[in-house]
Amino acid sequence: MIYFIATFIVFLLVIAAMAIGYIFKKKTISGSCGGLASVGVEKECDCPEPCDNRKKKNQELARLNKLKNDNRII
Repeated sequence: MIYFIATFIVFLLVIAAMAIGYIFKKKTISGSCGGLASVGVEKECDCPEPCDNRKKKNQELARLNKLKNDNRII
């Protein structure tokens, strides 16, 4: 029974630490290896059209590539 209580307390401390970190930094938990984009997968779903966030990212990438090709960015 003591192991159960000790484990429960440890889990509560970890959850409290994550909550405090989120409250102060407003940063969510994220993967350390870049997710699916690092292996070349453009999107996670089978939607025929990308979502609004993906459209914005694609437009920004196209703009940056155009500027880079025009030698405006090093």
